[in-house]
Amino acid sequence: MNDLKNYIAPNDLLKDRVILVTGAGQGIGRTAALTYAAHGATVILHGRNVKKLESVYDEIEAGGGAQPSIFPLDLEKAGDKDFAAIAHAIKLQLGRLDGILHNAALLFNLTPLETQTLEEWLALLRVNLIAPFALTRACLPLLKASPDASVIMTSDAHGHVPAAYWGGFAVAKAGVEALVKIQAQEWEILPTLRINTLIPGPVHTPQRTRTHPGEVKQSLSQPQELMSCYLYLMGPDSKAVSGQTIFC
Repeated sequence: MNDLKNYIAPNDLLKDRVILVTGAGQGIGRTAALTYAAHGATVILHGRNVKKLESVYDEIEAGGGAQPSIFPLDLEKAGDKDFAAIAHAIKLQLGRLDGILHNAALLFNLTPLETQTLEEWLALLRVNLIAPFALTRACLPLLKASPDASVIMTSDAHGHVPAAYWGGFAVAKAGVEALVKIQAQEWEILPTLRINTLIPGPVHTPQRTRTHPGEVKQSLSQPQELMSCYLYLMGPDSKAVSGQTIFC
């Protein structure tokens, strides 16, 4: 797994699979949705901005991919009923679910802890940690029914090695790593299920632009350069890999 960026996925790696991608409207999520579709998957596009999701939808169809679905939802405000409704709709419309890429993220400006508010922390925890837990739990019956299901949590280096000013975001992402390890252990009796944390390096994304506005963007990796990692972990070649924190 040390050389995943050189992993070459066959064009039909994800054929006949249904994969839910959160935060699919931009950045890594958008690129992953397009990549999964190009490798045969039927992709469910989640996000808050319907116009952005429609743009990804159109691009998938224009590229000859399977017709995707759009499920808009504000994770900051979502509750159990909302997550259950998504799982129910997936079952009714598509009949199966073989993977989830949790890529949606919320990040405010970098500030000292003393200036971060309770409301900000609640929002950060809900979007970055609680929503992935709740959505995975709601979809678990569908994932269990799949012959080979994978869940990927996109995390952040500042959750793995916390640093000043990253506050509630880093705490939430640290929680993601703990969540993945706990869930992987509980799924050890279910050989068709796996879950892993994926930490990208510095990538040119809207989130990175917010946190590093003066950075030279040409020095950063592009989301497309990470897709070998995302394909490997979502595809059948990673079947024996679970509970891991993987840097890409």
